[in-house]
Amino acid sequence: MIKKAKKKTSKKPASKKQLNGAEALVKCLENHGVEYIFGLPGGSVIPIFDALVGSKIKLILTRHEQGATHMADGYARATGKPGVALVTSGPGSTNAVTGIMTAHMDSVPMIVLTGQTISPMLGKDAFQEADISGISMPVVKHSYLVKKTNDLPRIVKEAFYITNTGRPGPVLIDLPKDITSGSFKGSLNPKMDIPGYSVPGKGNQKDIAKVAQLFKASKKPLLLIGHGAAIANAEHAVRALVEKLKVPVVNTLLGKGVFPESSPLNLGMLGMHGTAYANKALINCDLICSIGSRWDDRINGNNDEFCIGATKIHIDIDPAEIGKIVQPDVSVVGDARFVVEELLKLVEPQDTGKWLQEVDFYRKEFPLKYSDDEGLTAQKVIDELYQITKGKATVVTDVGQHQMWAAQFCLAEHGNKFISSGGAGTMGFGFPAAIGAQFGNPKDLVVAICGDGGFQMTLCELATAAIHKLPVKVIVIDNKYLGMVRQWQELFFGNRLSGVDLEGNPDFVKLAESYGIKGVHIDKVEDVHKKLTAALNHKGPVVIHAEVIKEGNVFPMVPAGKSAHHIIIEPPTTQLEKPTGST
Repeated sequence: MIKKAKKKTSKKPASKKQLNGAEALVKCLENHGVEYIFGLPGGSVIPIFDALVGSKIKLILTRHEQGATHMADGYARATGKPGVALVTSGPGSTNAVTGIMTAHMDSVPMIVLTGQTISPMLGKDAFQEADISGISMPVVKHSYLVKKTNDLPRIVKEAFYITNTGRPGPVLIDLPKDITSGSFKGSLNPKMDIPGYSVPGKGNQKDIAKVAQLFKASKKPLLLIGHGAAIANAEHAVRALVEKLKVPVVNTLLGKGVFPESSPLNLGMLGMHGTAYANKALINCDLICSIGSRWDDRINGNNDEFCIGATKIHIDIDPAEIGKIVQPDVSVVGDARFVVEELLKLVEPQDTGKWLQEVDFYRKEFPLKYSDDEGLTAQKVIDELYQITKGKATVVTDVGQHQMWAAQFCLAEHGNKFISSGGAGTMGFGFPAAIGAQFGNPKDLVVAICGDGGFQMTLCELATAAIHKLPVKVIVIDNKYLGMVRQWQELFFGNRLSGVDLEGNPDFVKLAESYGIKGVHIDKVEDVHKKLTAALNHKGPVVIHAEVIKEGNVFPMVPAGKSAHHIIIEPPTTQLEKPTGST
């Protein structure tokens, strides 16, 4: 019997699953090392949320789109890596604009993914359609409206390059639903196409040599350290320059920690609510060198009276900042770290002994001070926080009086350890930004200092902190007022209080407990150290409700529209004239 040979069958290789646009997008984000996406879903982004199921990227569901963008912002500032937010179209995208503007004003790298109606309906007032590219144009570094599914990998690659090079800033990618649902047939690793985009490098060597010569001729030099120095990771270079020159240092709000604020050479923050001794040094220096600051109106309220007679040097990566406010004698356009490293090779040690004696006199003559004679003050709570943590915590603030007290009393030893909304002054920023910072650095002690007004703007994110068991600590400074506005009304508007009384504040301890979060109440001076220490040692999230005196004011103070020559060190006894500048 002849057996029939078995028919050989060749196995066909398993065909690869065809990706859609959303899946290609998520793979590109994974390839760029994205750890977290902070976001809130809606109809136009369902394909993207679907593609995140099973992804390496962890989705952090927020309770509001503003919270998502502030979390991405805080994550970026704490880690130096771009934060990513994902929101839906229409009101979802417009709710994110405040967070986008906040990141833009402070040069924070952030990718914002917004859903959009399907391409054929663009411009036809479709359901939940918003021209988010047009709306956000003034507050982004760049934006894309994606028109072809196969363009997604190129756009993502360009977006990550643009957001984190040169002067960082938010990049928005608007994603029509038919693009993310459509079939993807392109390459996941395309070439970028960014004509005209260039990143300044080491700076002009001749200009750097001029800077060195100006330092050599100076008797009273002063270094002004801004956020740009922190962004450029110029910390080691700046410290080496200060030590070599033995020159005193002042810093902006966002430049805190690039040079250690505990150093005898650091005079702290200058400007509207900076230390009196920093402002006195500003008035009396004969040379001021700004490294990565904008000379903004918080430190320069009156340009005609700013550092009269002093030589002005400006080092910045953004050529648009040169001469925008202060006309420098010499400027260098370049990366702060590279420029300072080159400058280090050219400068020589100087005899600044008499100048250092002078600024030390200012420090002793005009110290920061406060009194708890009338009850618990915000300064006491914040100062105690610094003493307990020894400056090792990452401090994230909201905006208002507490922000300025935190800047005065929470000294920073490293850059990006003090996180705050500087340019935009966004109330509601502090708590969600602290959540983002905690995700970025899970082993760090992260403390949010918020006012009772700002905290209530984004307190819904207590759910986010509770669900993820984040050990973030929130200190709510509760004075029952919108304190900074009340202070201005008292000092400049005859104490005619209008719209500042926060009658109806909740019991913040019970509020925290309703989310399953530990709450701690402090209203006595003698309880601060013990209760604050216990709260900081708690393993999970904590809300610390600090009820402080209602009418404390922040001093020193330079009135808006005035220069440091007009600094108010003690509470005035008479009514002040109305300020001419912004609040």
